[in-house]
Amino acid sequence: MAITNGYATRNQIKAALRIGTADNIDDDLIDNCAGAASRLIDGYCNRKFWSVGSATSRVYTAEDDYYCSIDDIAGTALTLKTSSLADGVFDVTWTVTDYQLEPLNGNLDGLTWSYDKIRAVGDYLFPNINANYGTQALVQVTAIFGWPSVPEPVTQATIIQASRLFKRYDSPLGVAGFGDMGAIRVSRALDPDVAQLVEPYRRMRLFA
Repeated sequence: MAITNGYATRNQIKAALRIGTADNIDDDLIDNCAGAASRLIDGYCNRKFWSVGSATSRVYTAEDDYYCSIDDIAGTALTLKTSSLADGVFDVTWTVTDYQLEPLNGNLDGLTWSYDKIRAVGDYLFPNINANYGTQALVQVTAIFGWPSVPEPVTQATIIQASRLFKRYDSPLGVAGFGDMGAIRVSRALDPDVAQLVEPYRRMRLFA
């Protein structure tokens, strides 16, 4: 099977497992592990590091008049609209001088970063209140969502986690071996090195 939206290649994982590229007997299992590890990292980080490929529209609720968090976008090209009447019609189109994408310069704490916030800096403010229902999603963004390229720490984390998943087939009952203290069981937690590698990219979400 092919790896779909994976963060590491089959050959990268084979190299980590010390499996030659000509040895293809486990290719399907390795591809499956690569995909599973990539989705596990997505879930841990609450974001996707692949690009959706074409522009789509999504709606958001602004935090306040000046600030709106959005999903990651792969570049600066976007169309920003807001709904002035909170009626489901996005009738106000912002120009590029009306907003600022953040983090500035696509850089956060020294790391290359996708833009995931919009700040109002021009003629408009973000609406977020419907008089009848309270806060409402009144911001519409049309863009290519995702990351333009996979960060190196995410690729390395995927290689480690995929290798670990592949080796899990050697311990189907969850027992990796036996020591002086008895059975050595496979941990159910995310690999600590994987967690450390992707922790800077973890997005905390607040739910009402």
